[in-house]
Amino acid sequence: MTRPRKCRMVGFVPDNPCFHPQIHNEDEVILSIEEVEAIRLSDYLGLEQDNAAENMNVSRGTFQRIIKSARKKTADALINGKTIRIEGGHYELFAGGSCCKKNIKNCMHT
Repeated sequence: MTRPRKCRMVGFVPDNPCFHPQIHNEDEVILSIEEVEAIRLSDYLGLEQDNAAENMNVSRGTFQRIIKSARKKTADALINGKTIRIEGGHYELFAGGSCCKKNIKNCMHT
């Protein structure tokens, strides 16, 4: 039996959920909301993995798996001209309030 997945804290959900290459291609990659958050924290804001993991309420190992997956998908889309779609995940939007550990009912499951 597998352990239940912890809800990940995110501070950003993009307004634009889809990016298309200039040349039409029906292939796409799907980034979850938590993968986008990992890219935002690590690559855009420049946080160390320990700090980024703490922000997302996950272990450093989990953060490493999330960021590795996000970077691989993004590279695939850029190299192969695929659409990037942002959707789904297992997260709670951090609004300066409760932590997911304390308030699991607010966790998004998509």
